[in-house]
Amino acid sequence: MARKRREVQIIGMSFLDVMSCGLGAVILFFMIINAQVRDSADTETSELMGETNRLEYEVLEGRKNLVLARNTKEKLDDERVRAEGQIAQIIALLEELKAELSTYDKDTLAKIERIEKLQSDIESLEKEKKRLLALAKEEDAEGTRVRAFKGVGDRQYLTGLKVGGDRVLILVDNSASMLDSKIVNILRRRNMADRDKLRAVKWRQVVASVDWLATQLSTKAKFQIYLFNTEAKPAVKGSDGVWLDVGDGNQIDAAIRALRRAPPQNGTNMHAAYRVIRQLTPRPDNVILLTDGLPTMRDATTSRRTISGRERYALHSQAVREIPSGVPVNILLYALEGDYDAAVAYWALANSTSGSFVSVSRDWP
Repeated sequence: MARKRREVQIIGMSFLDVMSCGLGAVILFFMIINAQVRDSADTETSELMGETNRLEYEVLEGRKNLVLARNTKEKLDDERVRAEGQIAQIIALLEELKAELSTYDKDTLAKIERIEKLQSDIESLEKEKKRLLALAKEEDAEGTRVRAFKGVGDRQYLTGLKVGGDRVLILVDNSASMLDSKIVNILRRRNMADRDKLRAVKWRQVVASVDWLATQLSTKAKFQIYLFNTEAKPAVKGSDGVWLDVGDGNQIDAAIRALRRAPPQNGTNMHAAYRVIRQLTPRPDNVILLTDGLPTMRDATTSRRTISGRERYALHSQAVREIPSGVPVNILLYALEGDYDAAVAYWALANSTSGSFVSVSRDWP
């Protein structure tokens, strides 16, 4: 029987070795390429991370600057709001000032004129003071005066006014009506400051009148000057109820200075003024009253805001009962708008007490 032939295998161990070597070469080649790729990737990643970190830092800085900018903006907005509020207040204040300026603009020129007049008066008083100091070193030719009053030329100021006597009482109306001769101006001036009240032309005229009267008193006489509005008080503080010496020039100078510093104010209480005549001991033998109208009140205080002419005349009639008999009352009456009964009433008072009545002109003394 014949044997079957064995099949011959073509692939042997040598082929497997070749395949293994080839596969190893491929793996080695792949590993080499992979290492190069990793090195390249690591380099690029490092650069990208650095760029990323830089950008993140810039973003953080930007955010921080943005926060600072927002805070600054809010602060500026607050300041702007406050500034706008202040500007609004300033504008409102300017408007008020403009309104006030427009209101007082008409009075500005008059005030300037009064200031200039006051400066002129001060200069005149300084000149008069120097003249008086020079005259004080010489003996007075007449020997009957301690004050001098310079008038206009050789003008005769008053005729018939009785300023003599051993004890002369001068009663000076210091009420608000002495600020002006017109009611509307009195109402306007009574709310002014005291320094403005003292500059009122009418009040300065009254003070000048008292100054002139002081020059007419005998050096041997006694005098007293009382101011009255709601109440009566002596011009020289501390001299209540006491007679002063005309011969002592310091006392009469002090009284005139006190008049210049007493601003007119409040109402007119003639009862208080006439009671001074009774209270002085011994009583005066001559009274000189400087006023501009009938009384407006009986007591030191009153709740009334208005009073009629008839009521004022009634108050006058009651007040004159305070004057003791035998005392002459000489009256200097200054103009006051609307008080038509005053001239008749005070003329009757002067006539009944054997005194004199003078209606003072605007340019006296």
